Amino acid sequence: MVYNSLSGVIWAHSVFWVAVAFVIFFVLFGRMMWRALAAMLDARAAAIRQELEQAARLRQEAQEMLRDAEARRQAALAEAQRLLDSARAEAARLAAETQADAAAAAERRERMALDRIAAAEKAALNDVRLAAIEVAAAAAQQVMAQGVTEQADAVLIDRAISALPAALRAA
Repeated sequence: MVYNSLSGVIWAHSVFWVAVAFVIFFVLFGRMMWRALAAMLDARAAAIRQELEQAARLRQEAQEMLRDAEARRQAALAEAQRLLDSARAEAARLAAETQADAAAAAERRERMALDRIAAAEKAALNDVRLAAIEVAAAAAQQVMAQGVTEQADAVLIDRAISALPAALRAA
C-alpha cells in the first residue's frame, strides 16, 4: 500500500481528495466560523467594556456618596459642637443667674431680719414710752391730788409747752 500511495498521479489518491476537502472546508467554513468567533469575542469585549463603564459609574457614585456622607458627618459634628457650646453657655448663664438670685434672696432675708429687728426696737421703745407716760401720768395725778396751786399749775403748763418741740423732734 505504501507503494500505491506514492506512485502515479497525486489526485488519484484518496489522501489528496481528503486534503483538498479539508482545505475547501476550512476556506469556506473557516471564514464563517472566524466571523462568528470574532463576533462572539467582540460581543464579549463590548459586554466587558460596558461592565467596566458601569463599575466606573458606580465607583464615582460611591465616591460622591462618601463625600456627601463625610460632609453630613462634618455638619453633624459642627452642629453637635455648637449645641454643646450653647448648652455650656446656658449652664453658665443659669449658674450666674442662680447665684445672683441666691445673693438677692439672702440680701432680702437680711433686710427683712433688720426690718424686724428695727420694728421690735421701735415697739420696745414705744412700750418704754408708754410705760414712762403711764408712770408720769400717775405721778402727775398724785402730785395734783396733793394739791397744786394755781401758780404751780401755770408753771407746769408753761414748762410742758416749751418742752413740746423737743419732745416732737425726739419722737
